Amino acid sequence: GAASIMETKPVITCLKTLLIVYSFVFWITGAILLAVGVWGKLMLGPYISLIADNSTNAPYVLIGTGTVIIVFGLFGCFATCRGSPWMLKLYAMFLSLIFLAELVAGISGFVFRHEIKGTFRRTYTDAVLNYNAEDEASRAVDNLQHNLRCCGVYNYTSWFASVYYPSNGIPASCCFNSSDCNQEDLRNATAAPSKVYHQGCFELVTSFMETNMAIIAGVTFGIAFSQLIGMLLACCLSRIITANQYEMV
Repeated sequence: GAASIMETKPVITCLKTLLIVYSFVFWITGAILLAVGVWGKLMLGPYISLIADNSTNAPYVLIGTGTVIIVFGLFGCFATCRGSPWMLKLYAMFLSLIFLAELVAGISGFVFRHEIKGTFRRTYTDAVLNYNAEDEASRAVDNLQHNLRCCGVYNYTSWFASVYYPSNGIPASCCFNSSDCNQEDLRNATAAPSKVYHQGCFELVTSFMETNMAIIAGVTFGIAFSQLIGMLLACCLSRIITANQYEMV
């Protein structure tokens, strides 16, 4: 009776503290996801039309997930403070669902990365060939070329086949020095190469993806692993409280 309560009390306190800290960190990751989703919606809006055939729901998925995690992070803190076994079990179940969803997302991202590259190559080539300097896709191409300091799909010669080139030359977003870049030079196949970036955008973006693949995978599995820790904590606490409930009057 009394002795075992003396032993389990510190264990319960310790587990509760750990789980509250964990839930708080979990809550912060939710807030970060929410922020990334909102940032993606605002900042990457113009580029999204290039990467996906139709406008993608990725930012909304992030915003939704972030919100759900914020709610459940708070629920986790509440469940822990209350020490309610069924609430803790519900929390553990939610964490396991998130864990599975992350594994699925991580694995499918890894499996489909070549398809993602293929889609990007296709949509970006289309955007270059049909560039008119006015529509959304064209603005996205300009932003991409200007910000990443690249030109064309594989290099600047991609532009020679576009509908824009015969009358206007290579777009000004390819120039590395905007002050020394007139349309006359951009229309001239001999003068243009000395004025524009030589790095192709497709190569640049995909090599960046390949280089950072390991980091992205590491982060995903790190987060997934932390979900397992939370599940274990919540389950242990729930079991110990249930086992000692009849003594803790």
